[in-house]
Amino acid sequence: MFCVHPVGGLPEISAGTDLPTMLADCLAAGEPGLAPGDILVVTQKIVSKAEGRFVELAGVDVSDEARELSARTGKEPALVELVLRESSAVVRAAPNVLITRHRLGHVMANAGIDASNLGAKGEGRVLLLPEDPDASALRIAEACHHRTGTRPGVIISDSFGRPWRIGTTNVAIGVAGPPSVIDARGEPDRDGRIMQVTQIAFADAVAAAAGLAMGEGPEGLPACVVRGLAWQESSQTSRDLLRPAEEDLFR
Repeated sequence: MFCVHPVGGLPEISAGTDLPTMLADCLAAGEPGLAPGDILVVTQKIVSKAEGRFVELAGVDVSDEARELSARTGKEPALVELVLRESSAVVRAAPNVLITRHRLGHVMANAGIDASNLGAKGEGRVLLLPEDPDASALRIAEACHHRTGTRPGVIISDSFGRPWRIGTTNVAIGVAGPPSVIDARGEPDRDGRIMQVTQIAFADAVAAAAGLAMGEGPEGLPACVVRGLAWQESSQTSRDLLRPAEEDLFR
């Protein structure tokens, strides 16, 4: 049995906020606190805000490529320009759709660039993904360990759409501590049959569970502690969840 405990009391995060220290202090001050084996899940949005990943659309110089894609997709030219800057390849461009391979390796809509829940001064600006979410997760884990004596696993989560499925769910784009993937290939199932393809996306599953508590809109709960899961410390990062491009069967 595991439980998801929202971390309350966090203020609106702005550029320059020392988010690792803020989270560590909040957890040290009271409920839910930290216990051995806890995993702290933090939304990408507050990490990006703290790291100052805001961009004013009015100040973006738009390239010819971005203008052409803007005409094909119907998306704002400045936004398309930022998507291209954050991406290594365009996977799909159609009316109201722009799917790219982000520079971090994730295949996602609009390179993860978002304009929602940016506060009172959010008009005309957007928020990019963190520069290095795995490093961000590690800094949070280290700050919590220093402040509380307990080192949690840390997952930076973001909401993704999925091919052939309606809706979004949270996935891990930054990981420090927990395994990203548990490889069960070669292990027997309950009937003794050897599993051939089973790889459990552990960090994604934890992020999705936490997302049910944190919400996607006005809930204002950008961090939570997942308690009661059994896991072993791992050196894996979010990159271990990325399928290599050469294994893409649908391109």
